[in-house]
Amino acid sequence: MHYIFLFIFCFSIFFTACKPTEYIIKDHYIKKEFRIPMRDGVTLFTSVYLPIDSSKTYPILLNRTPYRVAPYGTSSFKKSLGPSPQFTKDGYIFVYQDVRGRFMSEGTFVNMRPFISNKTDSTKIDESSDTYDTIDWLLKHLSYHNGKVGMWGISYPGFYAAMGMIDAHPALKAVSPQAPIADWFIGDDMHHNGALSLTMSFNFFSSFGVPHDSLTTKWPKRFDHGTPDGYRFFLNLGSLNNINRKYFKHRIAFWDSTVQHSTYDSFWQRRNILPHVKDIKPAVLIVGGWFDAEDLYGPLHIFKQLKGKNHYMVMGPWSHGGWSRSKGNKLGNIYFGSNTSTLFQDSIEYPFFKHFLKDQETFEQPSVQAFDTGSRQWHKFNRWPPQKSLNKKLFLMNHQQISFSGNEQANGYDEYISDPAHPVPFINKITNTWDRTYMTADQRFASTRPDVLTFQTEILQDSLTFAGPLTADLYVSTSGSDADWVVKLIDVYPDTFKWAQGKQSAVPIQGYQQLIRGEIFRGKFRNSYTHPKPFTPNKITSVRIPLQDVFHTFLPGHRLMVQIQSSWFPLFDRNPQTFVDIYHANESDFKIAYHKVYHSEKYPSNIVYTIIKP
Repeated sequence: MHYIFLFIFCFSIFFTACKPTEYIIKDHYIKKEFRIPMRDGVTLFTSVYLPIDSSKTYPILLNRTPYRVAPYGTSSFKKSLGPSPQFTKDGYIFVYQDVRGRFMSEGTFVNMRPFISNKTDSTKIDESSDTYDTIDWLLKHLSYHNGKVGMWGISYPGFYAAMGMIDAHPALKAVSPQAPIADWFIGDDMHHNGALSLTMSFNFFSSFGVPHDSLTTKWPKRFDHGTPDGYRFFLNLGSLNNINRKYFKHRIAFWDSTVQHSTYDSFWQRRNILPHVKDIKPAVLIVGGWFDAEDLYGPLHIFKQLKGKNHYMVMGPWSHGGWSRSKGNKLGNIYFGSNTSTLFQDSIEYPFFKHFLKDQETFEQPSVQAFDTGSRQWHKFNRWPPQKSLNKKLFLMNHQQISFSGNEQANGYDEYISDPAHPVPFINKITNTWDRTYMTADQRFASTRPDVLTFQTEILQDSLTFAGPLTADLYVSTSGSDADWVVKLIDVYPDTFKWAQGKQSAVPIQGYQQLIRGEIFRGKFRNSYTHPKPFTPNKITSVRIPLQDVFHTFLPGHRLMVQIQSSWFPLFDRNPQTFVDIYHANESDFKIAYHKVYHSEKYPSNIVYTIIKP
């Protein structure tokens, strides 16, 4: 019997020796907390993690957040530090800061605080100045730093990283805005082309928007929908008028501001950071995901504003923050063939900061690295869209066809009834969130609905790669005075398609209709986001819809599909289909409307796409 015990003992020793040693942050870092004064006297709560080894110098890595720097207290440590595990082990001074007016920081919080270009005195502050003052204080008060500062953040912290690189402190050498917010009316988070992201905005501000009466370390309680069925919850809500009446009770100040600014007026324009992204001195690494349900617009458009050297962009097959929060090998039912997040972290993000902050790593990278979500391969470019690219068109046709030439067009149109009481769901799933997997979800449920127009090509004989901007030029009419137009680009898989062995999808993948890109456009903004205009009932009207960029190859044996509809609920709010201020619409304003999409020689509705020149 003692031989058995001896065997178990020896095996446990062997197993323990082979088990990877857990990296315990407390063993390598000490934590300090400070209140850093800004130029106007407001102090911002800041947690600093300093390497215990003080025999050498380290760069500073700064993350500014409205989501709190928990855990609080010098004896409580984060479970991980920096953008990825490599940074923690390599040694940096990690700094986390509650932004002005959030959690333990003093002052007044302002959502997407506007940039002030001419700061005439110390009372003129913005996120750029708060970043500058923070860096300046850190350099003067922290020990054994090397004089170089980096900054990163995802989503809202990505916005703060982007603001920090504007009028940057001279010591700020490298910045990585990841999924940064750029414009909350045109393309990020809250609105897309003037349409309200209903589920996202409601769920987010129901907790994030609750005011703090004093400094706090606690999050407000999350909203309880009382049901997992968001479609039913928001349909029962009725008009947007009812949000305050039933739930918010005017306690959410930013929601009240939103409903008072239903057009792209100065309130929203001042929060657009794109005009201020110029003369950027630090090295910049923009990161975004092709399937980011929240902030795809921001990364693409901020990168387009960058004109200097050492400015880079990476676009992968990720959902919001997926490059940091997942392996990046799949999203929903779709596999990408490799752990794309690991490649990004090890081969791009980590060398970027190490090169520009430590001078210890070469960073010979192209300006753009982008993942083709159809061929499932990485590609390198010296610009985006790729330098050698062409614009081409897909023409909608009779009989639910798509033509690459347009020469076979016949006079015609397709018509459908849009009923606000029965809007088209955005996903075939019971959920009360915006479910990030909708960006690759199967659209077969939508193609069977009579209020969704479906057009598709014949089976493709050759590969077709879209690489760049995507725009829908539609000729439409409506029996109402307003309408939303939703356009979806879809990859239809062959009926014989199978994943490699070991990979399975929650639904049959044969014939899968994968959403590649979808976008909504509120029709009254077709001429101007600031000056909406009603439709003349039954008059043919041109509507141009920017669908945001794609990089996707439609493979031989697949089909390309386009779907058009007028609701996408409750991802976006319902259009009453009468020309009113939708935030203050009454139930009686919601009307059934008849919509037509034309496809003829005179009215050639089409999709403009970008291909790489052979």
